[in-house]
Amino acid sequence: MAEANILVAHDQFSCSVCLEILKDPVAIPCGHSYCMGCIKNCWDQTDHVGVYSCPQCRETFTPRPVLRRNTMLAEVVEKLKKTGLNPPPAQSYAGPGDVSCDVCTGRKFKAVKSCLTCLASYCETHVKPHYEGAAFKRHKLINSIGNLEQKLCAEHQKVLDIFCRTDQTCVCVLCIDKEHKSHDTVSAEAERTGKQKQLGETQTEIQQRIQGRLNEIEELKQAVKSLKRSACIEIKESEKIFTELIRSIEKIHTEVIELIGANKKAAVNQAEGLMKKLKQEIAELRRRNAELKQLSETEDHIHFLQNFKSLCAPPEAGDLPSITVNTDISFGAVRKAVSELKDHIEDFCKVELVKITATVNETAVYTLGSRSSDRHVNMNEVAVYSLQSPEPRNRAEFLKYSCQLKLDPNTASSELCLSEGNRKVTWRESQRYPDHPERFDILSQVLCRKGLSGTRCYWEIEWSGESTYIGVTYKGISRKGLDASCCLGCNHKSWTLYCSGSNYTANHNNNRIAITNPHVPRIGVYLDFNAGTLSFYGISDTMTLLHRFQTTFTEPLYPAFGPGYETTVIICQLN
Repeated sequence: MAEANILVAHDQFSCSVCLEILKDPVAIPCGHSYCMGCIKNCWDQTDHVGVYSCPQCRETFTPRPVLRRNTMLAEVVEKLKKTGLNPPPAQSYAGPGDVSCDVCTGRKFKAVKSCLTCLASYCETHVKPHYEGAAFKRHKLINSIGNLEQKLCAEHQKVLDIFCRTDQTCVCVLCIDKEHKSHDTVSAEAERTGKQKQLGETQTEIQQRIQGRLNEIEELKQAVKSLKRSACIEIKESEKIFTELIRSIEKIHTEVIELIGANKKAAVNQAEGLMKKLKQEIAELRRRNAELKQLSETEDHIHFLQNFKSLCAPPEAGDLPSITVNTDISFGAVRKAVSELKDHIEDFCKVELVKITATVNETAVYTLGSRSSDRHVNMNEVAVYSLQSPEPRNRAEFLKYSCQLKLDPNTASSELCLSEGNRKVTWRESQRYPDHPERFDILSQVLCRKGLSGTRCYWEIEWSGESTYIGVTYKGISRKGLDASCCLGCNHKSWTLYCSGSNYTANHNNNRIAITNPHVPRIGVYLDFNAGTLSFYGISDTMTLLHRFQTTFTEPLYPAFGPGYETTVIICQLN
């Protein structure tokens, strides 16, 4: 019972403004009591309006009531303090980002409710009159929100509780009689009800998309696992196959070496056996010759006549046939045959590598495309970021990416003459060109007008003469001078194929790779900007890959040419 009395005392003798025990208590005309300092501060803030209200019941007074200390109430409060009155219940003070109570003075408590009628926010204590007082029954309480002034009409200072569907904006009751007269208007609550359903549908769609994306992530994870597992298996299997292939080549190598060795050994043995027989025949002939010499020198006529017949008979021809020695013996033909085998294998490997590369590139973890439900899909982004499809496998597929190129006269050096609608360039004696900052002043080089980026492009050129450079470059390549920063293929801004007869060289950043291939007057160039590949092909009855650069392109690329002495380069029309 004592505890209950203390709680009642606490509620009755605490100031609803500062939430502490009353200090210098005063009672205002409506009967509610406050600390003199608290109510004075509240009314000081509304002096400019001239209307003063009770913070609890909102009853208004005009003029401002005179405040006098309630002596009896002060004595009761002092006695209750001596009996051990509990302190006010703990509340959370408003922190950064919190909505503070509009009634609290000094350090403000965190608001728990906001009133759209009063346009004020209240803490747990100051909101109680809205639950208990009859005057507040029609007030609309919501969870605390900030910036309540934004809920007022700037012109009429009324709550924006009406929605104009015609202008799609919130208005007050006075607005619909003026600016929004005859417009389609409904209460904000009614419009909220309709839009709430639409909001729910959007939320459902978003949740479905989130779930869809989560499913895609899971599928991607599984696909990546499968890809890694498959790649490991294929790498191991490919290693086995290549190991077997290497063993086969090593076996052929061993067989050829053994064949040459066996042939050498057999031939040497035969020759040595024949030489042994020849030596034996020579020894026999020398013995016979010695006997004849001895017979010819004897003085015994009878002995001479008795042995003449047996010793002077013609020597037998012997078992050995006539011998013709090969003085130009060599295994050069074997070396030629092995060299041709090497060339055949390399050519075959080049062709098969193109097929293998295309097959590998067809292995895609995912592809991107538009969704019928995605109303904001940017198709340009899809085109840029979609997984690259495999590289073309034949000329017909390459031609699908053909582009029209024209040379830029402002870049051509004075030794180059442009013709045929700026598709043909020929090295000649000095031309008269006007000065231009983009012109190569010394090196015989020229760029195309069009920069290529973010796509696939294919073009072909025909060349004749001594030599030429064919390639691409960033626009920032130097134009003045003879050093590496100007020369195509000699810096990090350009990639080229140098053609001279049947000699080819791939060049980038002054690194050169020699290429062996028969002379071809027609060269195909394939650029896949996003994949970072630049490929050169020799065009004849078939397409032969001469070289492929693999890198990351960071700027648009301009097709470039550097014809040598009396050389002509023509950009072919492919359509």
